[in-house]
Amino acid sequence: MLIIIHSETNQHTITQNLGRSEYSYYFVLKEYRPVLERIGRVIEVADPQTQVDALYGECLARGEPCVFLSFSPPHRTTVDLACPTVPVFAWEFSTIPNEPFAGEPRNDWRSVLHACGAAVTHSSYTVAAVREAMSADYPISAIPAPVWDRFAARGMQAQDHCAAEPLRLTIKGLVADSRQLDLNAFAPEHLRSGEGIDFAAPVTEQTLSLEGVVYTSVFNPGDGRKNWEDMLSAFCVSFREVEDATLVLKLTHFDAEEALADILHHLYKNQSYRCRIVLIHGYLADPDYERLVQATRYVVNTSYGEGQCLPLMEFMSCGKPAVAPRTTAMIDYLSAENAFLIESTDELTAWPHDPRKAFRTLRYVTNWASLCEAYRASYDVAKNQPQRYAAMSAQAVDSLQAFCSQAVAEQRLRAFLAQLFEHRAAAGEACQA
Repeated sequence: MLIIIHSETNQHTITQNLGRSEYSYYFVLKEYRPVLERIGRVIEVADPQTQVDALYGECLARGEPCVFLSFSPPHRTTVDLACPTVPVFAWEFSTIPNEPFAGEPRNDWRSVLHACGAAVTHSSYTVAAVREAMSADYPISAIPAPVWDRFAARGMQAQDHCAAEPLRLTIKGLVADSRQLDLNAFAPEHLRSGEGIDFAAPVTEQTLSLEGVVYTSVFNPGDGRKNWEDMLSAFCVSFREVEDATLVLKLTHFDAEEALADILHHLYKNQSYRCRIVLIHGYLADPDYERLVQATRYVVNTSYGEGQCLPLMEFMSCGKPAVAPRTTAMIDYLSAENAFLIESTDELTAWPHDPRKAFRTLRYVTNWASLCEAYRASYDVAKNQPQRYAAMSAQAVDSLQAFCSQAVAEQRLRAFLAQLFEHRAAAGEACQA
């Protein structure tokens, strides 16, 4: 079998595309690829319009099955190909786009999903949303990016680390530490004083030391779903008098000033606090990313919804319990046994790519008081209940193994592709009859 794969962002463009629309599809493709290579030959293409059907024609001549997996949302998926095409996409809203807008028929995802005849997504929540719009038996499978194997191995290597021992990371980029900044430099302009950050300065290597109870979140600050404002303000209030509580925000974005400016202003607004906030913008080599995971006691998510949330999955696969809401894709792998769950309520919102901003779907708003309670309870467990923390850590590893291991992905992909080719063969026979 030949499996053709494509993502708009690739290894050559990922650096400049960090934080831009759809960039995360490249990381999903990377995680899928080793599993796909167990199933068939894999070829990655840069231009589906010119390359896919040429490869498909060669396969037809050899009698070899062929499928094109487009790692992209349906409205950015090519649908006029002869080759069987399957969109592999993430989605975190209660409804899928079910009407055309902005002059683009593909914005009505139903037309794309009907043309493709099948799809892959990453959660049972999205499967339910698609089937509500299509039909109860529409061929769609929930197959999360299989990150567990790689990160569980990292977690095993880190088990000998003593939590009380400071860990040092080397970061090529910008580190903003609330304990070293003059926060008055980030006040409203008419109140501003002190020395800020020179974002135009050359990128240098910096050393960061982490100790105490460390909470970490990895996200794109330009992504309106992430709700980092609640994450930050609740942390500052919950740990206003707690010196050994640290929140690390690893920011994924192509522009340091754009990524940090608003967050730095929020650091100023939330004063005063004795807890520590560290912002990281820059590249972490694998050993330093592993040390960040090692130094972390809890991974944090306060988003309005997730298509799967790779960083949350990665840290939990390493045995780091979560502080997060159990909504959207997170329903599949969060529980009271592996996370401190945050309550949330739903509210009307628009699909993110709809320029009309028309209310057509729901998102999930964090209960701020519940977030504060989760912070305080998790801190108490980290400091005073080592057995419970160890049990939550082990449960995180086990839950994510069941959710996003390579074995699970391979089993589901094989079953999905077998069903896809079976349906196409049956449809071909029906046409001939």
